[in-house]
Amino acid sequence: MVQTLSLILALLISYLIGSFPTAFLFAKALKGIDIRQFGSKNVGATNALRLLGKGPGLTVLFIDILKGLFVTTILADYFLTTLGISLPSKLFFKLCLGLAAIIGHTYPLTLGFKGGKGVATSFGVLIGLSLANLVFVKVLGLVALAWLLTFILTKYVSLSSIIATLVFPLAVYLFIKDSAIFIITLAISIFVVFRHKSNIIRLLRKEETRLNIFRKP
Repeated sequence: MVQTLSLILALLISYLIGSFPTAFLFAKALKGIDIRQFGSKNVGATNALRLLGKGPGLTVLFIDILKGLFVTTILADYFLTTLGISLPSKLFFKLCLGLAAIIGHTYPLTLGFKGGKGVATSFGVLIGLSLANLVFVKVLGLVALAWLLTFILTKYVSLSSIIATLVFPLAVYLFIKDSAIFIITLAISIFVVFRHKSNIIRLLRKEETRLNIFRKP
């Protein structure tokens, strides 16, 4: 019973950390605007980069990554060591908290459940897993390479994120060989790709905006 309550608490805290509306707060503070009404209307780092500039945009990106990293390292380790939560593995537990943070980022309580796409927070989760298990460094490298190559070739952040997200569970299947870990990473991948459904439609219609990092906002 105690472990069940501890698990629920850990998931709830992870969700609330993920719900921190980074891009929304930066846009309000720096421009006095609701980021949900401008640009792509997405509450994420890419839209913040376009609307606010490189400095604020990259800061938003860093904080959103940090959310995923925090729940899979400091928060997860606290619950594992202090409360002794037992699941199929420590990595599985960390992934569950990571998924909760990603859901919080995409469906934040603070913004009426209308948030970002979850890519930056997912990347933070992957970094946290890499710190816990060196085999995940291979997964991280493959995912990062997939994103980078796609972006260099297309300049589409959304397409790069979709490709990298799809590579995530495939890399886990290749390197980790753990069915429970694969299932949860597959769930994360499906969830993040689903959040990009509007981008997929625009890509198919050739209406998606390319990102030029050297252009002024």
